[in-house]
Amino acid sequence: MRQTNLIIETLKRELRRQGIKYRQVAQKLGLSEASVKRLFAEQSFTLKRLAQVCELLNLEFSDLVHQMEKDIELTEQLTLEQETELVSDIKLLLMAYFLMSKLEFEDIIRIYDISETEGIRLLAKLDRMKLIELQPGNRVKLMIAKNFSFIPRGPIERFYEREVQTEFFDSSFDGNGEYRIYISGVFSRAANAEIIKKIKLLAIDAHQLRLDSESVPLDDRFGCSLIMAVRPWEVKVFDELRRVPNEKKF
Repeated sequence: MRQTNLIIETLKRELRRQGIKYRQVAQKLGLSEASVKRLFAEQSFTLKRLAQVCELLNLEFSDLVHQMEKDIELTEQLTLEQETELVSDIKLLLMAYFLMSKLEFEDIIRIYDISETEGIRLLAKLDRMKLIELQPGNRVKLMIAKNFSFIPRGPIERFYEREVQTEFFDSSFDGNGEYRIYISGVFSRAANAEIIKKIKLLAIDAHQLRLDSESVPLDDRFGCSLIMAVRPWEVKVFDELRRVPNEKKF
């Protein structure tokens, strides 16, 4: 129903943009102007009539859908209250995480201890947060922008630091699919900047590989986490031996 509303609203905006009146639409459809106004008010267009209006606008129906998707306001960041709600309900957080990772709802409730009824309730919450659009048949459309991010030092980032980061590094990293390397030394500012640049490029590659993995059957995919970091830093036991404790290191 929401998709229908968005299509009609996009159609009305395009008519206004091109300066086309309801009278002209009525002539194209062979209807009275009052009937056309009722079609828009009741959102009762047939596909044939939608195609006729698109023809009047010199648009393909796919062009109209593309314009609709451009006009949709995607979520770039949650509010503080929404992030707090996510971290306070681990099942809600789990549902959000895996949907954003492009898993299907049916797979999530099959793999994790979430009933279908409970899962639908979680979907409804995520829909209200505008992270997803809940569609018929419990299908989901992600509503997050490409530049979506969590609040800096907000509830999600603090949850990650508290619950995830320590657990992640509690490993020998010698198992299948695991790797760890630690490099430390005295670097120039230019070298530090170059390392950061390369980390950002690797992050782009990793993101694309994750997208490429979406076409692979679920049984051949697994959760995988990559943490990359660099900062001016010295081991605490070394730092404590400095003669000038507040000496600027970088």
